[in-house]
Amino acid sequence: MSDKMKFETPNLTAENVAKIAEQFPGVVTEGKVNFDLLRSMLGEDVFTDEAYEFTWVGKRAAIAEAGRPIRKTLRPCVEESKDWDTTENLYIEGDNLDVLKLLQESYLGKVKMIYIDPPYNTGNDFVYRDDFTQSREDYDEEAGAYDEDGDRLYRNTETNGRFHSDWCSMIYPRLVLARNMLRDDGVIFISIDENEIHNICKLCDEILGVSNFIGCVANTNNPKGRSDDKYIATAHEYLLVYAKNITALVWYGFEPTEEITRRYNKTDEKGMKYREIDLRKTGENDLREDRPNLFYYFHYNEQTGEFYPTREKDAPNGFISIYPQREDGKEGNWRWGLDTAEKQIDDLVAKFMPTRKVWGIMQKDYLEGRGFVKPTSSWTFKDVNSERGTEQFIDLGFDKRIFPKPKPLGTIKRVLKLSTTSNDIILDFFSGSATTAHAVMRLNAEDGGKRKFIMVQLPEVCAEDTEAAKAGYSTICEIGKERIRRAGDKIKEEAGLTAQNLDIGFRVLKLDDTNMTDVYYAAGDYTQDLVLAMESNIKDDRTDMDLLYGCLLDWGLPLSMPHTHEKINGFTVHTYNDGDLIACFEENVPESVVRQIAERKPLRAVFRDSGFTSSPEKINVFEIFKLLSPNTTVKVI
Repeated sequence: MSDKMKFETPNLTAENVAKIAEQFPGVVTEGKVNFDLLRSMLGEDVFTDEAYEFTWVGKRAAIAEAGRPIRKTLRPCVEESKDWDTTENLYIEGDNLDVLKLLQESYLGKVKMIYIDPPYNTGNDFVYRDDFTQSREDYDEEAGAYDEDGDRLYRNTETNGRFHSDWCSMIYPRLVLARNMLRDDGVIFISIDENEIHNICKLCDEILGVSNFIGCVANTNNPKGRSDDKYIATAHEYLLVYAKNITALVWYGFEPTEEITRRYNKTDEKGMKYREIDLRKTGENDLREDRPNLFYYFHYNEQTGEFYPTREKDAPNGFISIYPQREDGKEGNWRWGLDTAEKQIDDLVAKFMPTRKVWGIMQKDYLEGRGFVKPTSSWTFKDVNSERGTEQFIDLGFDKRIFPKPKPLGTIKRVLKLSTTSNDIILDFFSGSATTAHAVMRLNAEDGGKRKFIMVQLPEVCAEDTEAAKAGYSTICEIGKERIRRAGDKIKEEAGLTAQNLDIGFRVLKLDDTNMTDVYYAAGDYTQDLVLAMESNIKDDRTDMDLLYGCLLDWGLPLSMPHTHEKINGFTVHTYNDGDLIACFEENVPESVVRQIAERKPLRAVFRDSGFTSSPEKINVFEIFKLLSPNTTVKVI
């Protein structure tokens, strides 16, 4: 095993090929998969060239991009952060495709809920400029992937011959990487409108699986409808919901509203409120012949009130037989099986129904202990809070023209309530004005939770003639960070003593090129004498903090844990999360410092390759750890 850090994101494509080779060794030769042979081994007819599938121009390149490694890093920016030392929230500036790749190992399978509000591809908005048919460098040079301000966005107009294809190619690899970060019981919510709803559904079916589809919500955010629509004034957007694994999904509902609780208008002998629900099934296909096991009788004595379920049709003297009779007179089914009815007989009531002139069986549905209310597939202003996102933005002291149409807090809070609990991690990689971060802090203040957010946003430049630029905001990220600051302070002030421990901070990290010089990745291209002659394999402008966070990413450690730095014999030593990693990036580190670090028995230790004047000194470091802390993984950069 190499003692050097990689500082390169995993090659997910190569890892997938390796998994196939492990299961089917014969189908992989020299790293290439023989797909015809693989299909044959899976029992498919390799001569079949037709299949139900969703494709577009550029799909293969988009699929490949999700697994392509990059050499970039996230650089901490303490001065733009809030409560750096104590917060567990992250705000990351950069192209979300690269950021998602960098976060793969640190947050693999750790995110409970993802919410995104990607570009809707209306023909007037901007989408990420991703062209994977050429190398990234070639495309940047030849086609101008970045404009003169370095922006990664371009306006995708309907006159573009690849209008929908470009959008699909943009979103596909991001969804693949996002899925990897979800916990097995996790869920993703995607806001979208009519322009791409049909395509995003097909993409999610392919990436997340048809069986993991939870629902599609019509979210009414403009009750009056869009006045510029030609035929029908569109009053809603869509909220698409998919699980990572529907069988493992943990899903929460809502407390019953007054509209629901007032239906519980009966009280039993213990003073508990309940309502009566017909035990009959009433669907079109709920005939006796459809589910014979759900057809049986209740024998009921009207004088004594005694009744019991049975398969016997003939009732004893003094009893009548009650069966699930449908409105059309046909024999139907009960909602419960016979065994359940026997066990829960105390929760049933025999009742004569005058309108139907028959006896029926009613279930006592108690308010106490009642489960959460499931959401419907249509959300109105009343459901998600009648305040518009713009009004909530203005309430924080912003001019509404600074950021157009931010998402309403109520919508995000509603999805948080449905899918998360106290300590969950929430990710939004199209964070915009940071409504999701605002909603997380608000809900934590309300229920005492400790949810943590990760916001990712491209630092899109605010044009000079915009109100945002005039107000002093150079990028969208500046608006998002300021919103989190203002919202956090306001929430904490309004909550008072109940929010003393509320986390309203965030660590700012910024995407940048790797910390390492080219020689680090291509040492084989240089002679030993030349390598030794070089002063460092680390770029001159990089700090200890840059190197520390580069190591965290490479080792797959979360980026929100506490860390300290101290002087040991005059040398700066960094300790991350009480010993998950200890690092010293100084030059000419003496043996005494190495020994003190080893005596603390960290899980991981990292030093600078140039921190040792000779190879024997470097070898001695590994020997010291073998002696004093054999379970520590030691590497150099």
